[in-house]
Amino acid sequence: MSTVFSLHGQSLKLDTRAHIEPYLAKVDPTQIEEIHFGGNTIGVDASLALAEFLQKATNLKIADFADIFTGRLISEIPQALTAICDALKDKTSLIEINLSDNAFGGRSVEPMVPFLTHNRSFQVLKLNNNGLGPAGGVVLANALLESAKLSAAEGKRSNLRTVICGRNRLEDGSAPSWAEAFAAHGTLQEIRMPQNGIRMAGISALAKGLAKCPDMRSIDLQDNTFIADGELEAVEAWTAALKQWPQLTSLNLSDCVLASDGEVPTIITALASGSNPKLQTLQIQNNNLESESFEALADSIAKLPALKLLEVQWNEVDDDNEHLQTLASHLKQRGGKVVINDEDEEEEEEEKEEKDSEDKDALDELTERLGKVDIQ
Repeated sequence: MSTVFSLHGQSLKLDTRAHIEPYLAKVDPTQIEEIHFGGNTIGVDASLALAEFLQKATNLKIADFADIFTGRLISEIPQALTAICDALKDKTSLIEINLSDNAFGGRSVEPMVPFLTHNRSFQVLKLNNNGLGPAGGVVLANALLESAKLSAAEGKRSNLRTVICGRNRLEDGSAPSWAEAFAAHGTLQEIRMPQNGIRMAGISALAKGLAKCPDMRSIDLQDNTFIADGELEAVEAWTAALKQWPQLTSLNLSDCVLASDGEVPTIITALASGSNPKLQTLQIQNNNLESESFEALADSIAKLPALKLLEVQWNEVDDDNEHLQTLASHLKQRGGKVVINDEDEEEEEEEKEEKDSEDKDALDELTERLGKVDIQ
């Protein structure tokens, strides 16, 4: 029986044990496989009670504590976070932890270090929009590096598969530490680090680190910077790295300044040459790409046999560009599409929302049949 304990999105203000214990009392912690507390705000005393509950949750697989500190003082967050993370530190059943949308800042990352270092069972780490900054990013990356070293010392393969760490102002200062951690694990399949203010040096470091992860499936680095003042080191590093990811299915390099002076970026020529034949989704919006880049893709579309979605808005080409139209024709024959303008993007978003809704309905139906426990 699959059981889910959810207080998600109820906007509860849980300050004390008395506030949270009536909810916890309704659930047998030994039966819980998922816990979702996002969209509430939890104080120190309530977190201590929650930690005691979590310690008894011997089958916990998913721990969702995104957005649980809204309105809390910066002095409260480390204490509450320590209680929760310490309770999860030894959970060998844990697969995913989500601490996104919590305003930790660099001053509040230390409570996560013991968990990230010593829990070597979890596969998915979600730390999106936490205000980490370069210093906080270095602390967390070093914790993951130490975890990889501990696994290696025991002759064990890392379990880490997914790291989501966008909108955190990581910048160049922390990128080399993340790159070292990623390379040490070597097992990543999905990396999302959009909107982090990472520039050429940091982008180059990440490419070299991620190149050590041959099972990579999905990469999202949207809204970081690959080229400035004609410097091409980052583009060249990523061109080389692409060849190391034969399983890659999704690549988002939108808003990354891939091109300058009208040249075809080597990343585009590598993709066109078939460096990633399993690629299904390619997002390259707003990258100063001119007609020649899309000509290269159109001429070699047969070397991208799996490509179904290509997003190219806001580049240096007209909507009716012949090479875009050629690409659109080929992808349409495959049941795919090219998103060229805002209208296409809106249509794509509507389709995605519809699919997400259908998936949610199907999941709700399945979990209900399996015996879902949803505490309201």
